[in-house]
Amino acid sequence: MRRAPVAYSAIAIVLATSAVACGESDSGSSGGSGSGEKQTVTLTLTSKGCSPSVTSIPAGPTTFNVVNKDAGAVTEAELMKGDTILGEKENIAPGLSGSFSLNVKPGSYQLYCPGGSGPEKVDFTVTAAASAAPATTFSPQVTAALTAATTGYATYVRQQVADLVKNTAAFVTAVKAGDLDQSAKLYAAPRLNYERIEPVAESFGDLDPAIDARADDAPDPATWTGFHRLEKAIFADRSIAGLGTVADQLNTDVGKLNSLVATVSFQPAQIANGATELLNEVGQSKITGEEERYSKLDLLDMQGNIEGADKAFSLLEPALRTLDPKLATTVRTRFTAMYKALEPYKKGDGYVSYDTVTEPQRRTLSQAVDALAEPLSQVAGIVVS
Repeated sequence: MRRAPVAYSAIAIVLATSAVACGESDSGSSGGSGSGEKQTVTLTLTSKGCSPSVTSIPAGPTTFNVVNKDAGAVTEAELMKGDTILGEKENIAPGLSGSFSLNVKPGSYQLYCPGGSGPEKVDFTVTAAASAAPATTFSPQVTAALTAATTGYATYVRQQVADLVKNTAAFVTAVKAGDLDQSAKLYAAPRLNYERIEPVAESFGDLDPAIDARADDAPDPATWTGFHRLEKAIFADRSIAGLGTVADQLNTDVGKLNSLVATVSFQPAQIANGATELLNEVGQSKITGEEERYSKLDLLDMQGNIEGADKAFSLLEPALRTLDPKLATTVRTRFTAMYKALEPYKKGDGYVSYDTVTEPQRRTLSQAVDALAEPLSQVAGIVVS
């Protein structure tokens, strides 16, 4: 997984300290017996890695609370099945905590907390629920709305990745032809597609680093691949000679992503978790100017993250307006404010170069992101089913 540098924005703190929906137990593990109650697992980050309160739970709606007391090198926890990340919470610095929610099914999993001195992965087992009682008490109308949201989001992701494939192919063609100006012109379109669905790509192990790693994410510069390797060549080096292999690899990796999303399905809480992660991306690498450090297209990437989060929320919004109408209104109002904050920087079909955005202006954008991130982070705990 890509490791983002320390953020300019306060979003890491906002997301880490925001509460998940009430009604969850504060014990190490509770509920999950088919009663419809949510259970909680506490993951303490240590200098070694993960220290879960329990390593086996019954299937059902679960909130994973991630707590970091003093583990400086370990700031992230993930629930994995094989190479796929099902849920995660990143940027939990010492003294902070955060959470993610999922409806976990019976099976064998691993808890992964990278960066520690001990075993980074801990085996985690989910057993069958103790009874066959319904897993939720949602009304039929809410259940239907959430089902529509999961179907709609899968369709959205597949369409964005299909567009990513098409736009990446055109970009790669220009790179391989040695056309510097056309490569620069075509770079933006696939970036927008990718940023809208980035958490989905990140769930597939090493695929996101292959496609989207920055220079400081690559342990060996000789193996650095993806969009940002080509971005540097186009906008900083002003030479794309000899990069045909890198361009071809990008095409291949984007094609792999397209194959993987063809059969992917989502839970309502995963959609909400993904929306929160997209806002986290804005605060961690877009506001700082680290993501598009050569092309200066950070505002475009920011737009992609926000649009992707908005789409996820919009699909969940009908159900949320029944479950928590006040929260639904707050999130929608703050999305409107976020778009308004971006408006002054529009230029033609895109945005001004990010190096023209002043530090006070960046702080204003950061405040809008933080104001949206806090209520948005509460949605997963409410729609987990």
